[in-house]
Amino acid sequence: MIREIIIYPNPRLFLESKKVENFDKDLHTLLDDMYETMIANKGVGLAAIQVNVPIRALLVDIGDEEGEQKEDKQTLLEIINPIITPLDDEKISCNEGCLSIPGFYEDIMRYKNIQLDYQDRFGNLQTLQAHDFLAVAIQHEVDHLDGHLFIEKLSFLKRQKFDKDFKKKSKKKK
Repeated sequence: MIREIIIYPNPRLFLESKKVENFDKDLHTLLDDMYETMIANKGVGLAAIQVNVPIRALLVDIGDEEGEQKEDKQTLLEIINPIITPLDDEKISCNEGCLSIPGFYEDIMRYKNIQLDYQDRFGNLQTLQAHDFLAVAIQHEVDHLDGHLFIEKLSFLKRQKFDKDFKKKSKKKK
């Protein structure tokens, strides 16, 4: 089932998500719904809080080497209770967007190489080393779980421009 994505400036986007304790049918249904929602909205990641469920669960699917997402979910990562550890201090700039802030993209600095410790949908502990775009996508989604949006990483001037453009866009919709 495709769920509604909550949109900035909804205050729920700034809530810190709670640790997942139950790896049950309800969690599996949520993860499946999140996948359908992410694909339907042409996203590469989605945090549970974006569909109004404040738990530490997220999806990332950056696809294969050509960027193609597989229908059989071969490239899908279901990440529960993530803990990120940077592997070094190297950072990269990546042009990010967000399903909760449609139509806005900006270059953001993120760690290039991370280790991710997490649980899968069954509660099994997993470890993954991620690099480049995958590392960026994971960090973006974990920020959501911590109640942060990528626009908070903008410089003061870029944030002022975003706020001005957002207000202008909001007035046009009314």
